[in-house]
Amino acid sequence: MITILTNLKIFDGSGTKPFYGNILIENDKIEKVGSFLAKNADEVIDGTGLCAAPGFIDTHSHSDLNVLTKPQLLPKIMQGITTEVLGQDGVSMAPLPLKYIDPWRKNLAGLDGDSNEVDWQYETTANYLKMIEKAQPSINECYLVPHGNVRMEAMGLVNKAADAEEMQKMKSVLRRELEAGAYGMSTGLIYMPCAYAPTEELIELCKVVAEYDGVFVVHQRSEADTIIDSMKEIIEVGRKSKVKVHFSHFKVCGKKNWHYIDAMVDLLDKAEAEGIRVSFDQYPYVAGSTMLGVILPPWVHDGGTNKVLERLQDKSARQRMIHDIEKGIDGWDNFVDFAGMDNIYITSVKSDKNKDAVGLSLTKLAKLRHKNVYDAVFDLLYEEENAVGMVDFYGTEDHVKLFMQRPEMNVCTDGLLGGKPHPRVFGAFPRVLGKYAREEKVLSMEQAVYKMTKKPAAALGIKNRGELKGGFFADIVIFDEDHIIDKGTFIEPAQYPAGIKYVFVNGQKMLEKGKYIMEQERCGKVLYK
Repeated sequence: MITILTNLKIFDGSGTKPFYGNILIENDKIEKVGSFLAKNADEVIDGTGLCAAPGFIDTHSHSDLNVLTKPQLLPKIMQGITTEVLGQDGVSMAPLPLKYIDPWRKNLAGLDGDSNEVDWQYETTANYLKMIEKAQPSINECYLVPHGNVRMEAMGLVNKAADAEEMQKMKSVLRRELEAGAYGMSTGLIYMPCAYAPTEELIELCKVVAEYDGVFVVHQRSEADTIIDSMKEIIEVGRKSKVKVHFSHFKVCGKKNWHYIDAMVDLLDKAEAEGIRVSFDQYPYVAGSTMLGVILPPWVHDGGTNKVLERLQDKSARQRMIHDIEKGIDGWDNFVDFAGMDNIYITSVKSDKNKDAVGLSLTKLAKLRHKNVYDAVFDLLYEEENAVGMVDFYGTEDHVKLFMQRPEMNVCTDGLLGGKPHPRVFGAFPRVLGKYAREEKVLSMEQAVYKMTKKPAAALGIKNRGELKGGFFADIVIFDEDHIIDKGTFIEPAQYPAGIKYVFVNGQKMLEKGKYIMEQERCGKVLYK
């Protein structure tokens, strides 16, 4: 199959100025890019007035379950994403020992959802990736080994430091999963059981990751009150293990913590000067999204979701929760403190019983339920078995722009896909191109494309993608530079963006004139490191 794309303004992903030319695709590869005479082709697409870029790479995705149940992945491909990275925040699908399936499904539900359509008996990353291949997703999928899953297999869900034997077991599990083709390891140090790990555990595991030239992708312990100590911990992990460090959704939360930004930037500069390899991703919004259960103090999560539900039924435990939320706990990111009940909104629930809660702030939920706000929230979490998503507002546009301009930065979505999600699920990449590059000139268009393509490919170690050049895989986005923009809002997030005209994945046309056309013969691949 030979396809020629003609008369395009080409942003090749390298960050250099665009040029005009053609792109020749032969089967799944780019044959050549530039000025050349078109030869006989199966299809010629005239791109006059349009731009071409490499397919966008989403380095922080939560499609881990949807890739099996809704493999079209329309929120991603409709915004030009052709590759995404699963296994985030240390809490994902594999490895999953059979005896932990029930508690782990509950633990996972708030981030990635739950489904009875999936056969949960797969056990290992190798088998999970085979399931993805069988599902034939629209886009390419990479996987990170989740630290929480590794810890669970080696030592269960207990809140303690690993002993020597457990540490060796974790290393063994991690090696097995890296051998299956994962690109590195992720952790989420606000999520259980990852949060139970001391720094030394992270260093020892990251030494294994470094053996494979993998990347350590980390939701750090704090993005609020103790963010400086948190960053120092992760940089120390990079220093002692020699692993590549990639901070997830880099930001600082809460007005009272904004004064830390200069010190955060200084730590990045010092790490770079020292030769520690550091990168980060960012979504272009002033609000975040995660599972509502993070507002509960850490001790509530000890032992897993079933223990959470027991404590939510206990009146004395509820009183202790309220005390800790109002007074704070050292080293804990208290979402209620930095965002407030008015600025935390429910995005998804598991059952029909509480569908009316979706879209409400926690304050409005309390009014609807005729309860005080704590009981309303605790009851909701109990009734939904902790499977509740939320959005929280924490920052400013100036901070988004500051971090966006950093050389370490690449774009991501970090979007939970259930219910009424954060609009970043549908529009993060077009928003950068339309709002921040075209309209506000925070980045040039070529810089923005670089931060969506070559930069994330380099950060994660993804080969032969992220640039438009001969021999690379033909993941290509054709867009209208004058009209590309996100359309989703926090009130109506599920809106596809404007301006994405064509998307090719591995040389196959998936979007044509803005319409998804490959319902059956999807051509995304599992990418093995």
